[in-house]
Amino acid sequence: MKQTDLTFPSPAENLAADEALLDWCEAGDGEEVLRFWEPREHFVVVGYANKIATEVNVAACEARGVPIFRRCSGGGTVMQGPGCLNYTLVLRITADGPLHNIGVANQFIMCQNRAAIQSLFPKAQNPEPGANISIRGHTDLAIGDRKFSGNSQRRHKHFLLFHGTFLLNFNLALISELLPLPSKQPAYREQRSHDRFLTNLKVSADKVKAALRQAWKAEAELKTPPLEKIKALAREKYATREWNFKF
Repeated sequence: MKQTDLTFPSPAENLAADEALLDWCEAGDGEEVLRFWEPREHFVVVGYANKIATEVNVAACEARGVPIFRRCSGGGTVMQGPGCLNYTLVLRITADGPLHNIGVANQFIMCQNRAAIQSLFPKAQNPEPGANISIRGHTDLAIGDRKFSGNSQRRHKHFLLFHGTFLLNFNLALISELLPLPSKQPAYREQRSHDRFLTNLKVSADKVKAALRQAWKAEAELKTPPLEKIKALAREKYATREWNFKF
């Protein structure tokens, strides 16, 4: 698996990069990829089918100058900004492998990621049993019952995209200001507000990256990402109101 630590200047380019990498691998031009990126500004990202009027406090975003974008995968709405670490996995699907359907792929990938993050917290250092990292819902990672990572998936015939965000040292109060309670919630949330449901992992981005690189055996550097395709997709899709406000 190839790996790259590649953050583009704009949110549109960073979101476009995930779709471009998936399409690039599907076309036979790329191998499996692990990418990291860290947002430099605050913005909101809705899941592909999310309705903005339902999932986002649009007036508050406009007042703060926080733009709203749409990603190519499903799942719920998230805040992005400094203090978040994003990762992207583009993995090959095989008929007899652990990625052959959505549910099995979720379980396999989340188990790998959970073990990677748990390795950063040796048992001797855990302040209490609840500090153990767990998989909650379908694709959440949590400390106890408080979520610090959400993830989503998009599939093609030969490759899938699995990507997510780690809250490391994010301004959680901003989430409550800009996002209402989501219309769809995992049972373990129990209608808790954002500030009572979410938590920061409080680990450096470098440590999380190293743990995930080791877990996925991502050693070789991706030297030729599809930069032109990323820029075109950002310009023609992810930076447009037609795409971002389609629902």
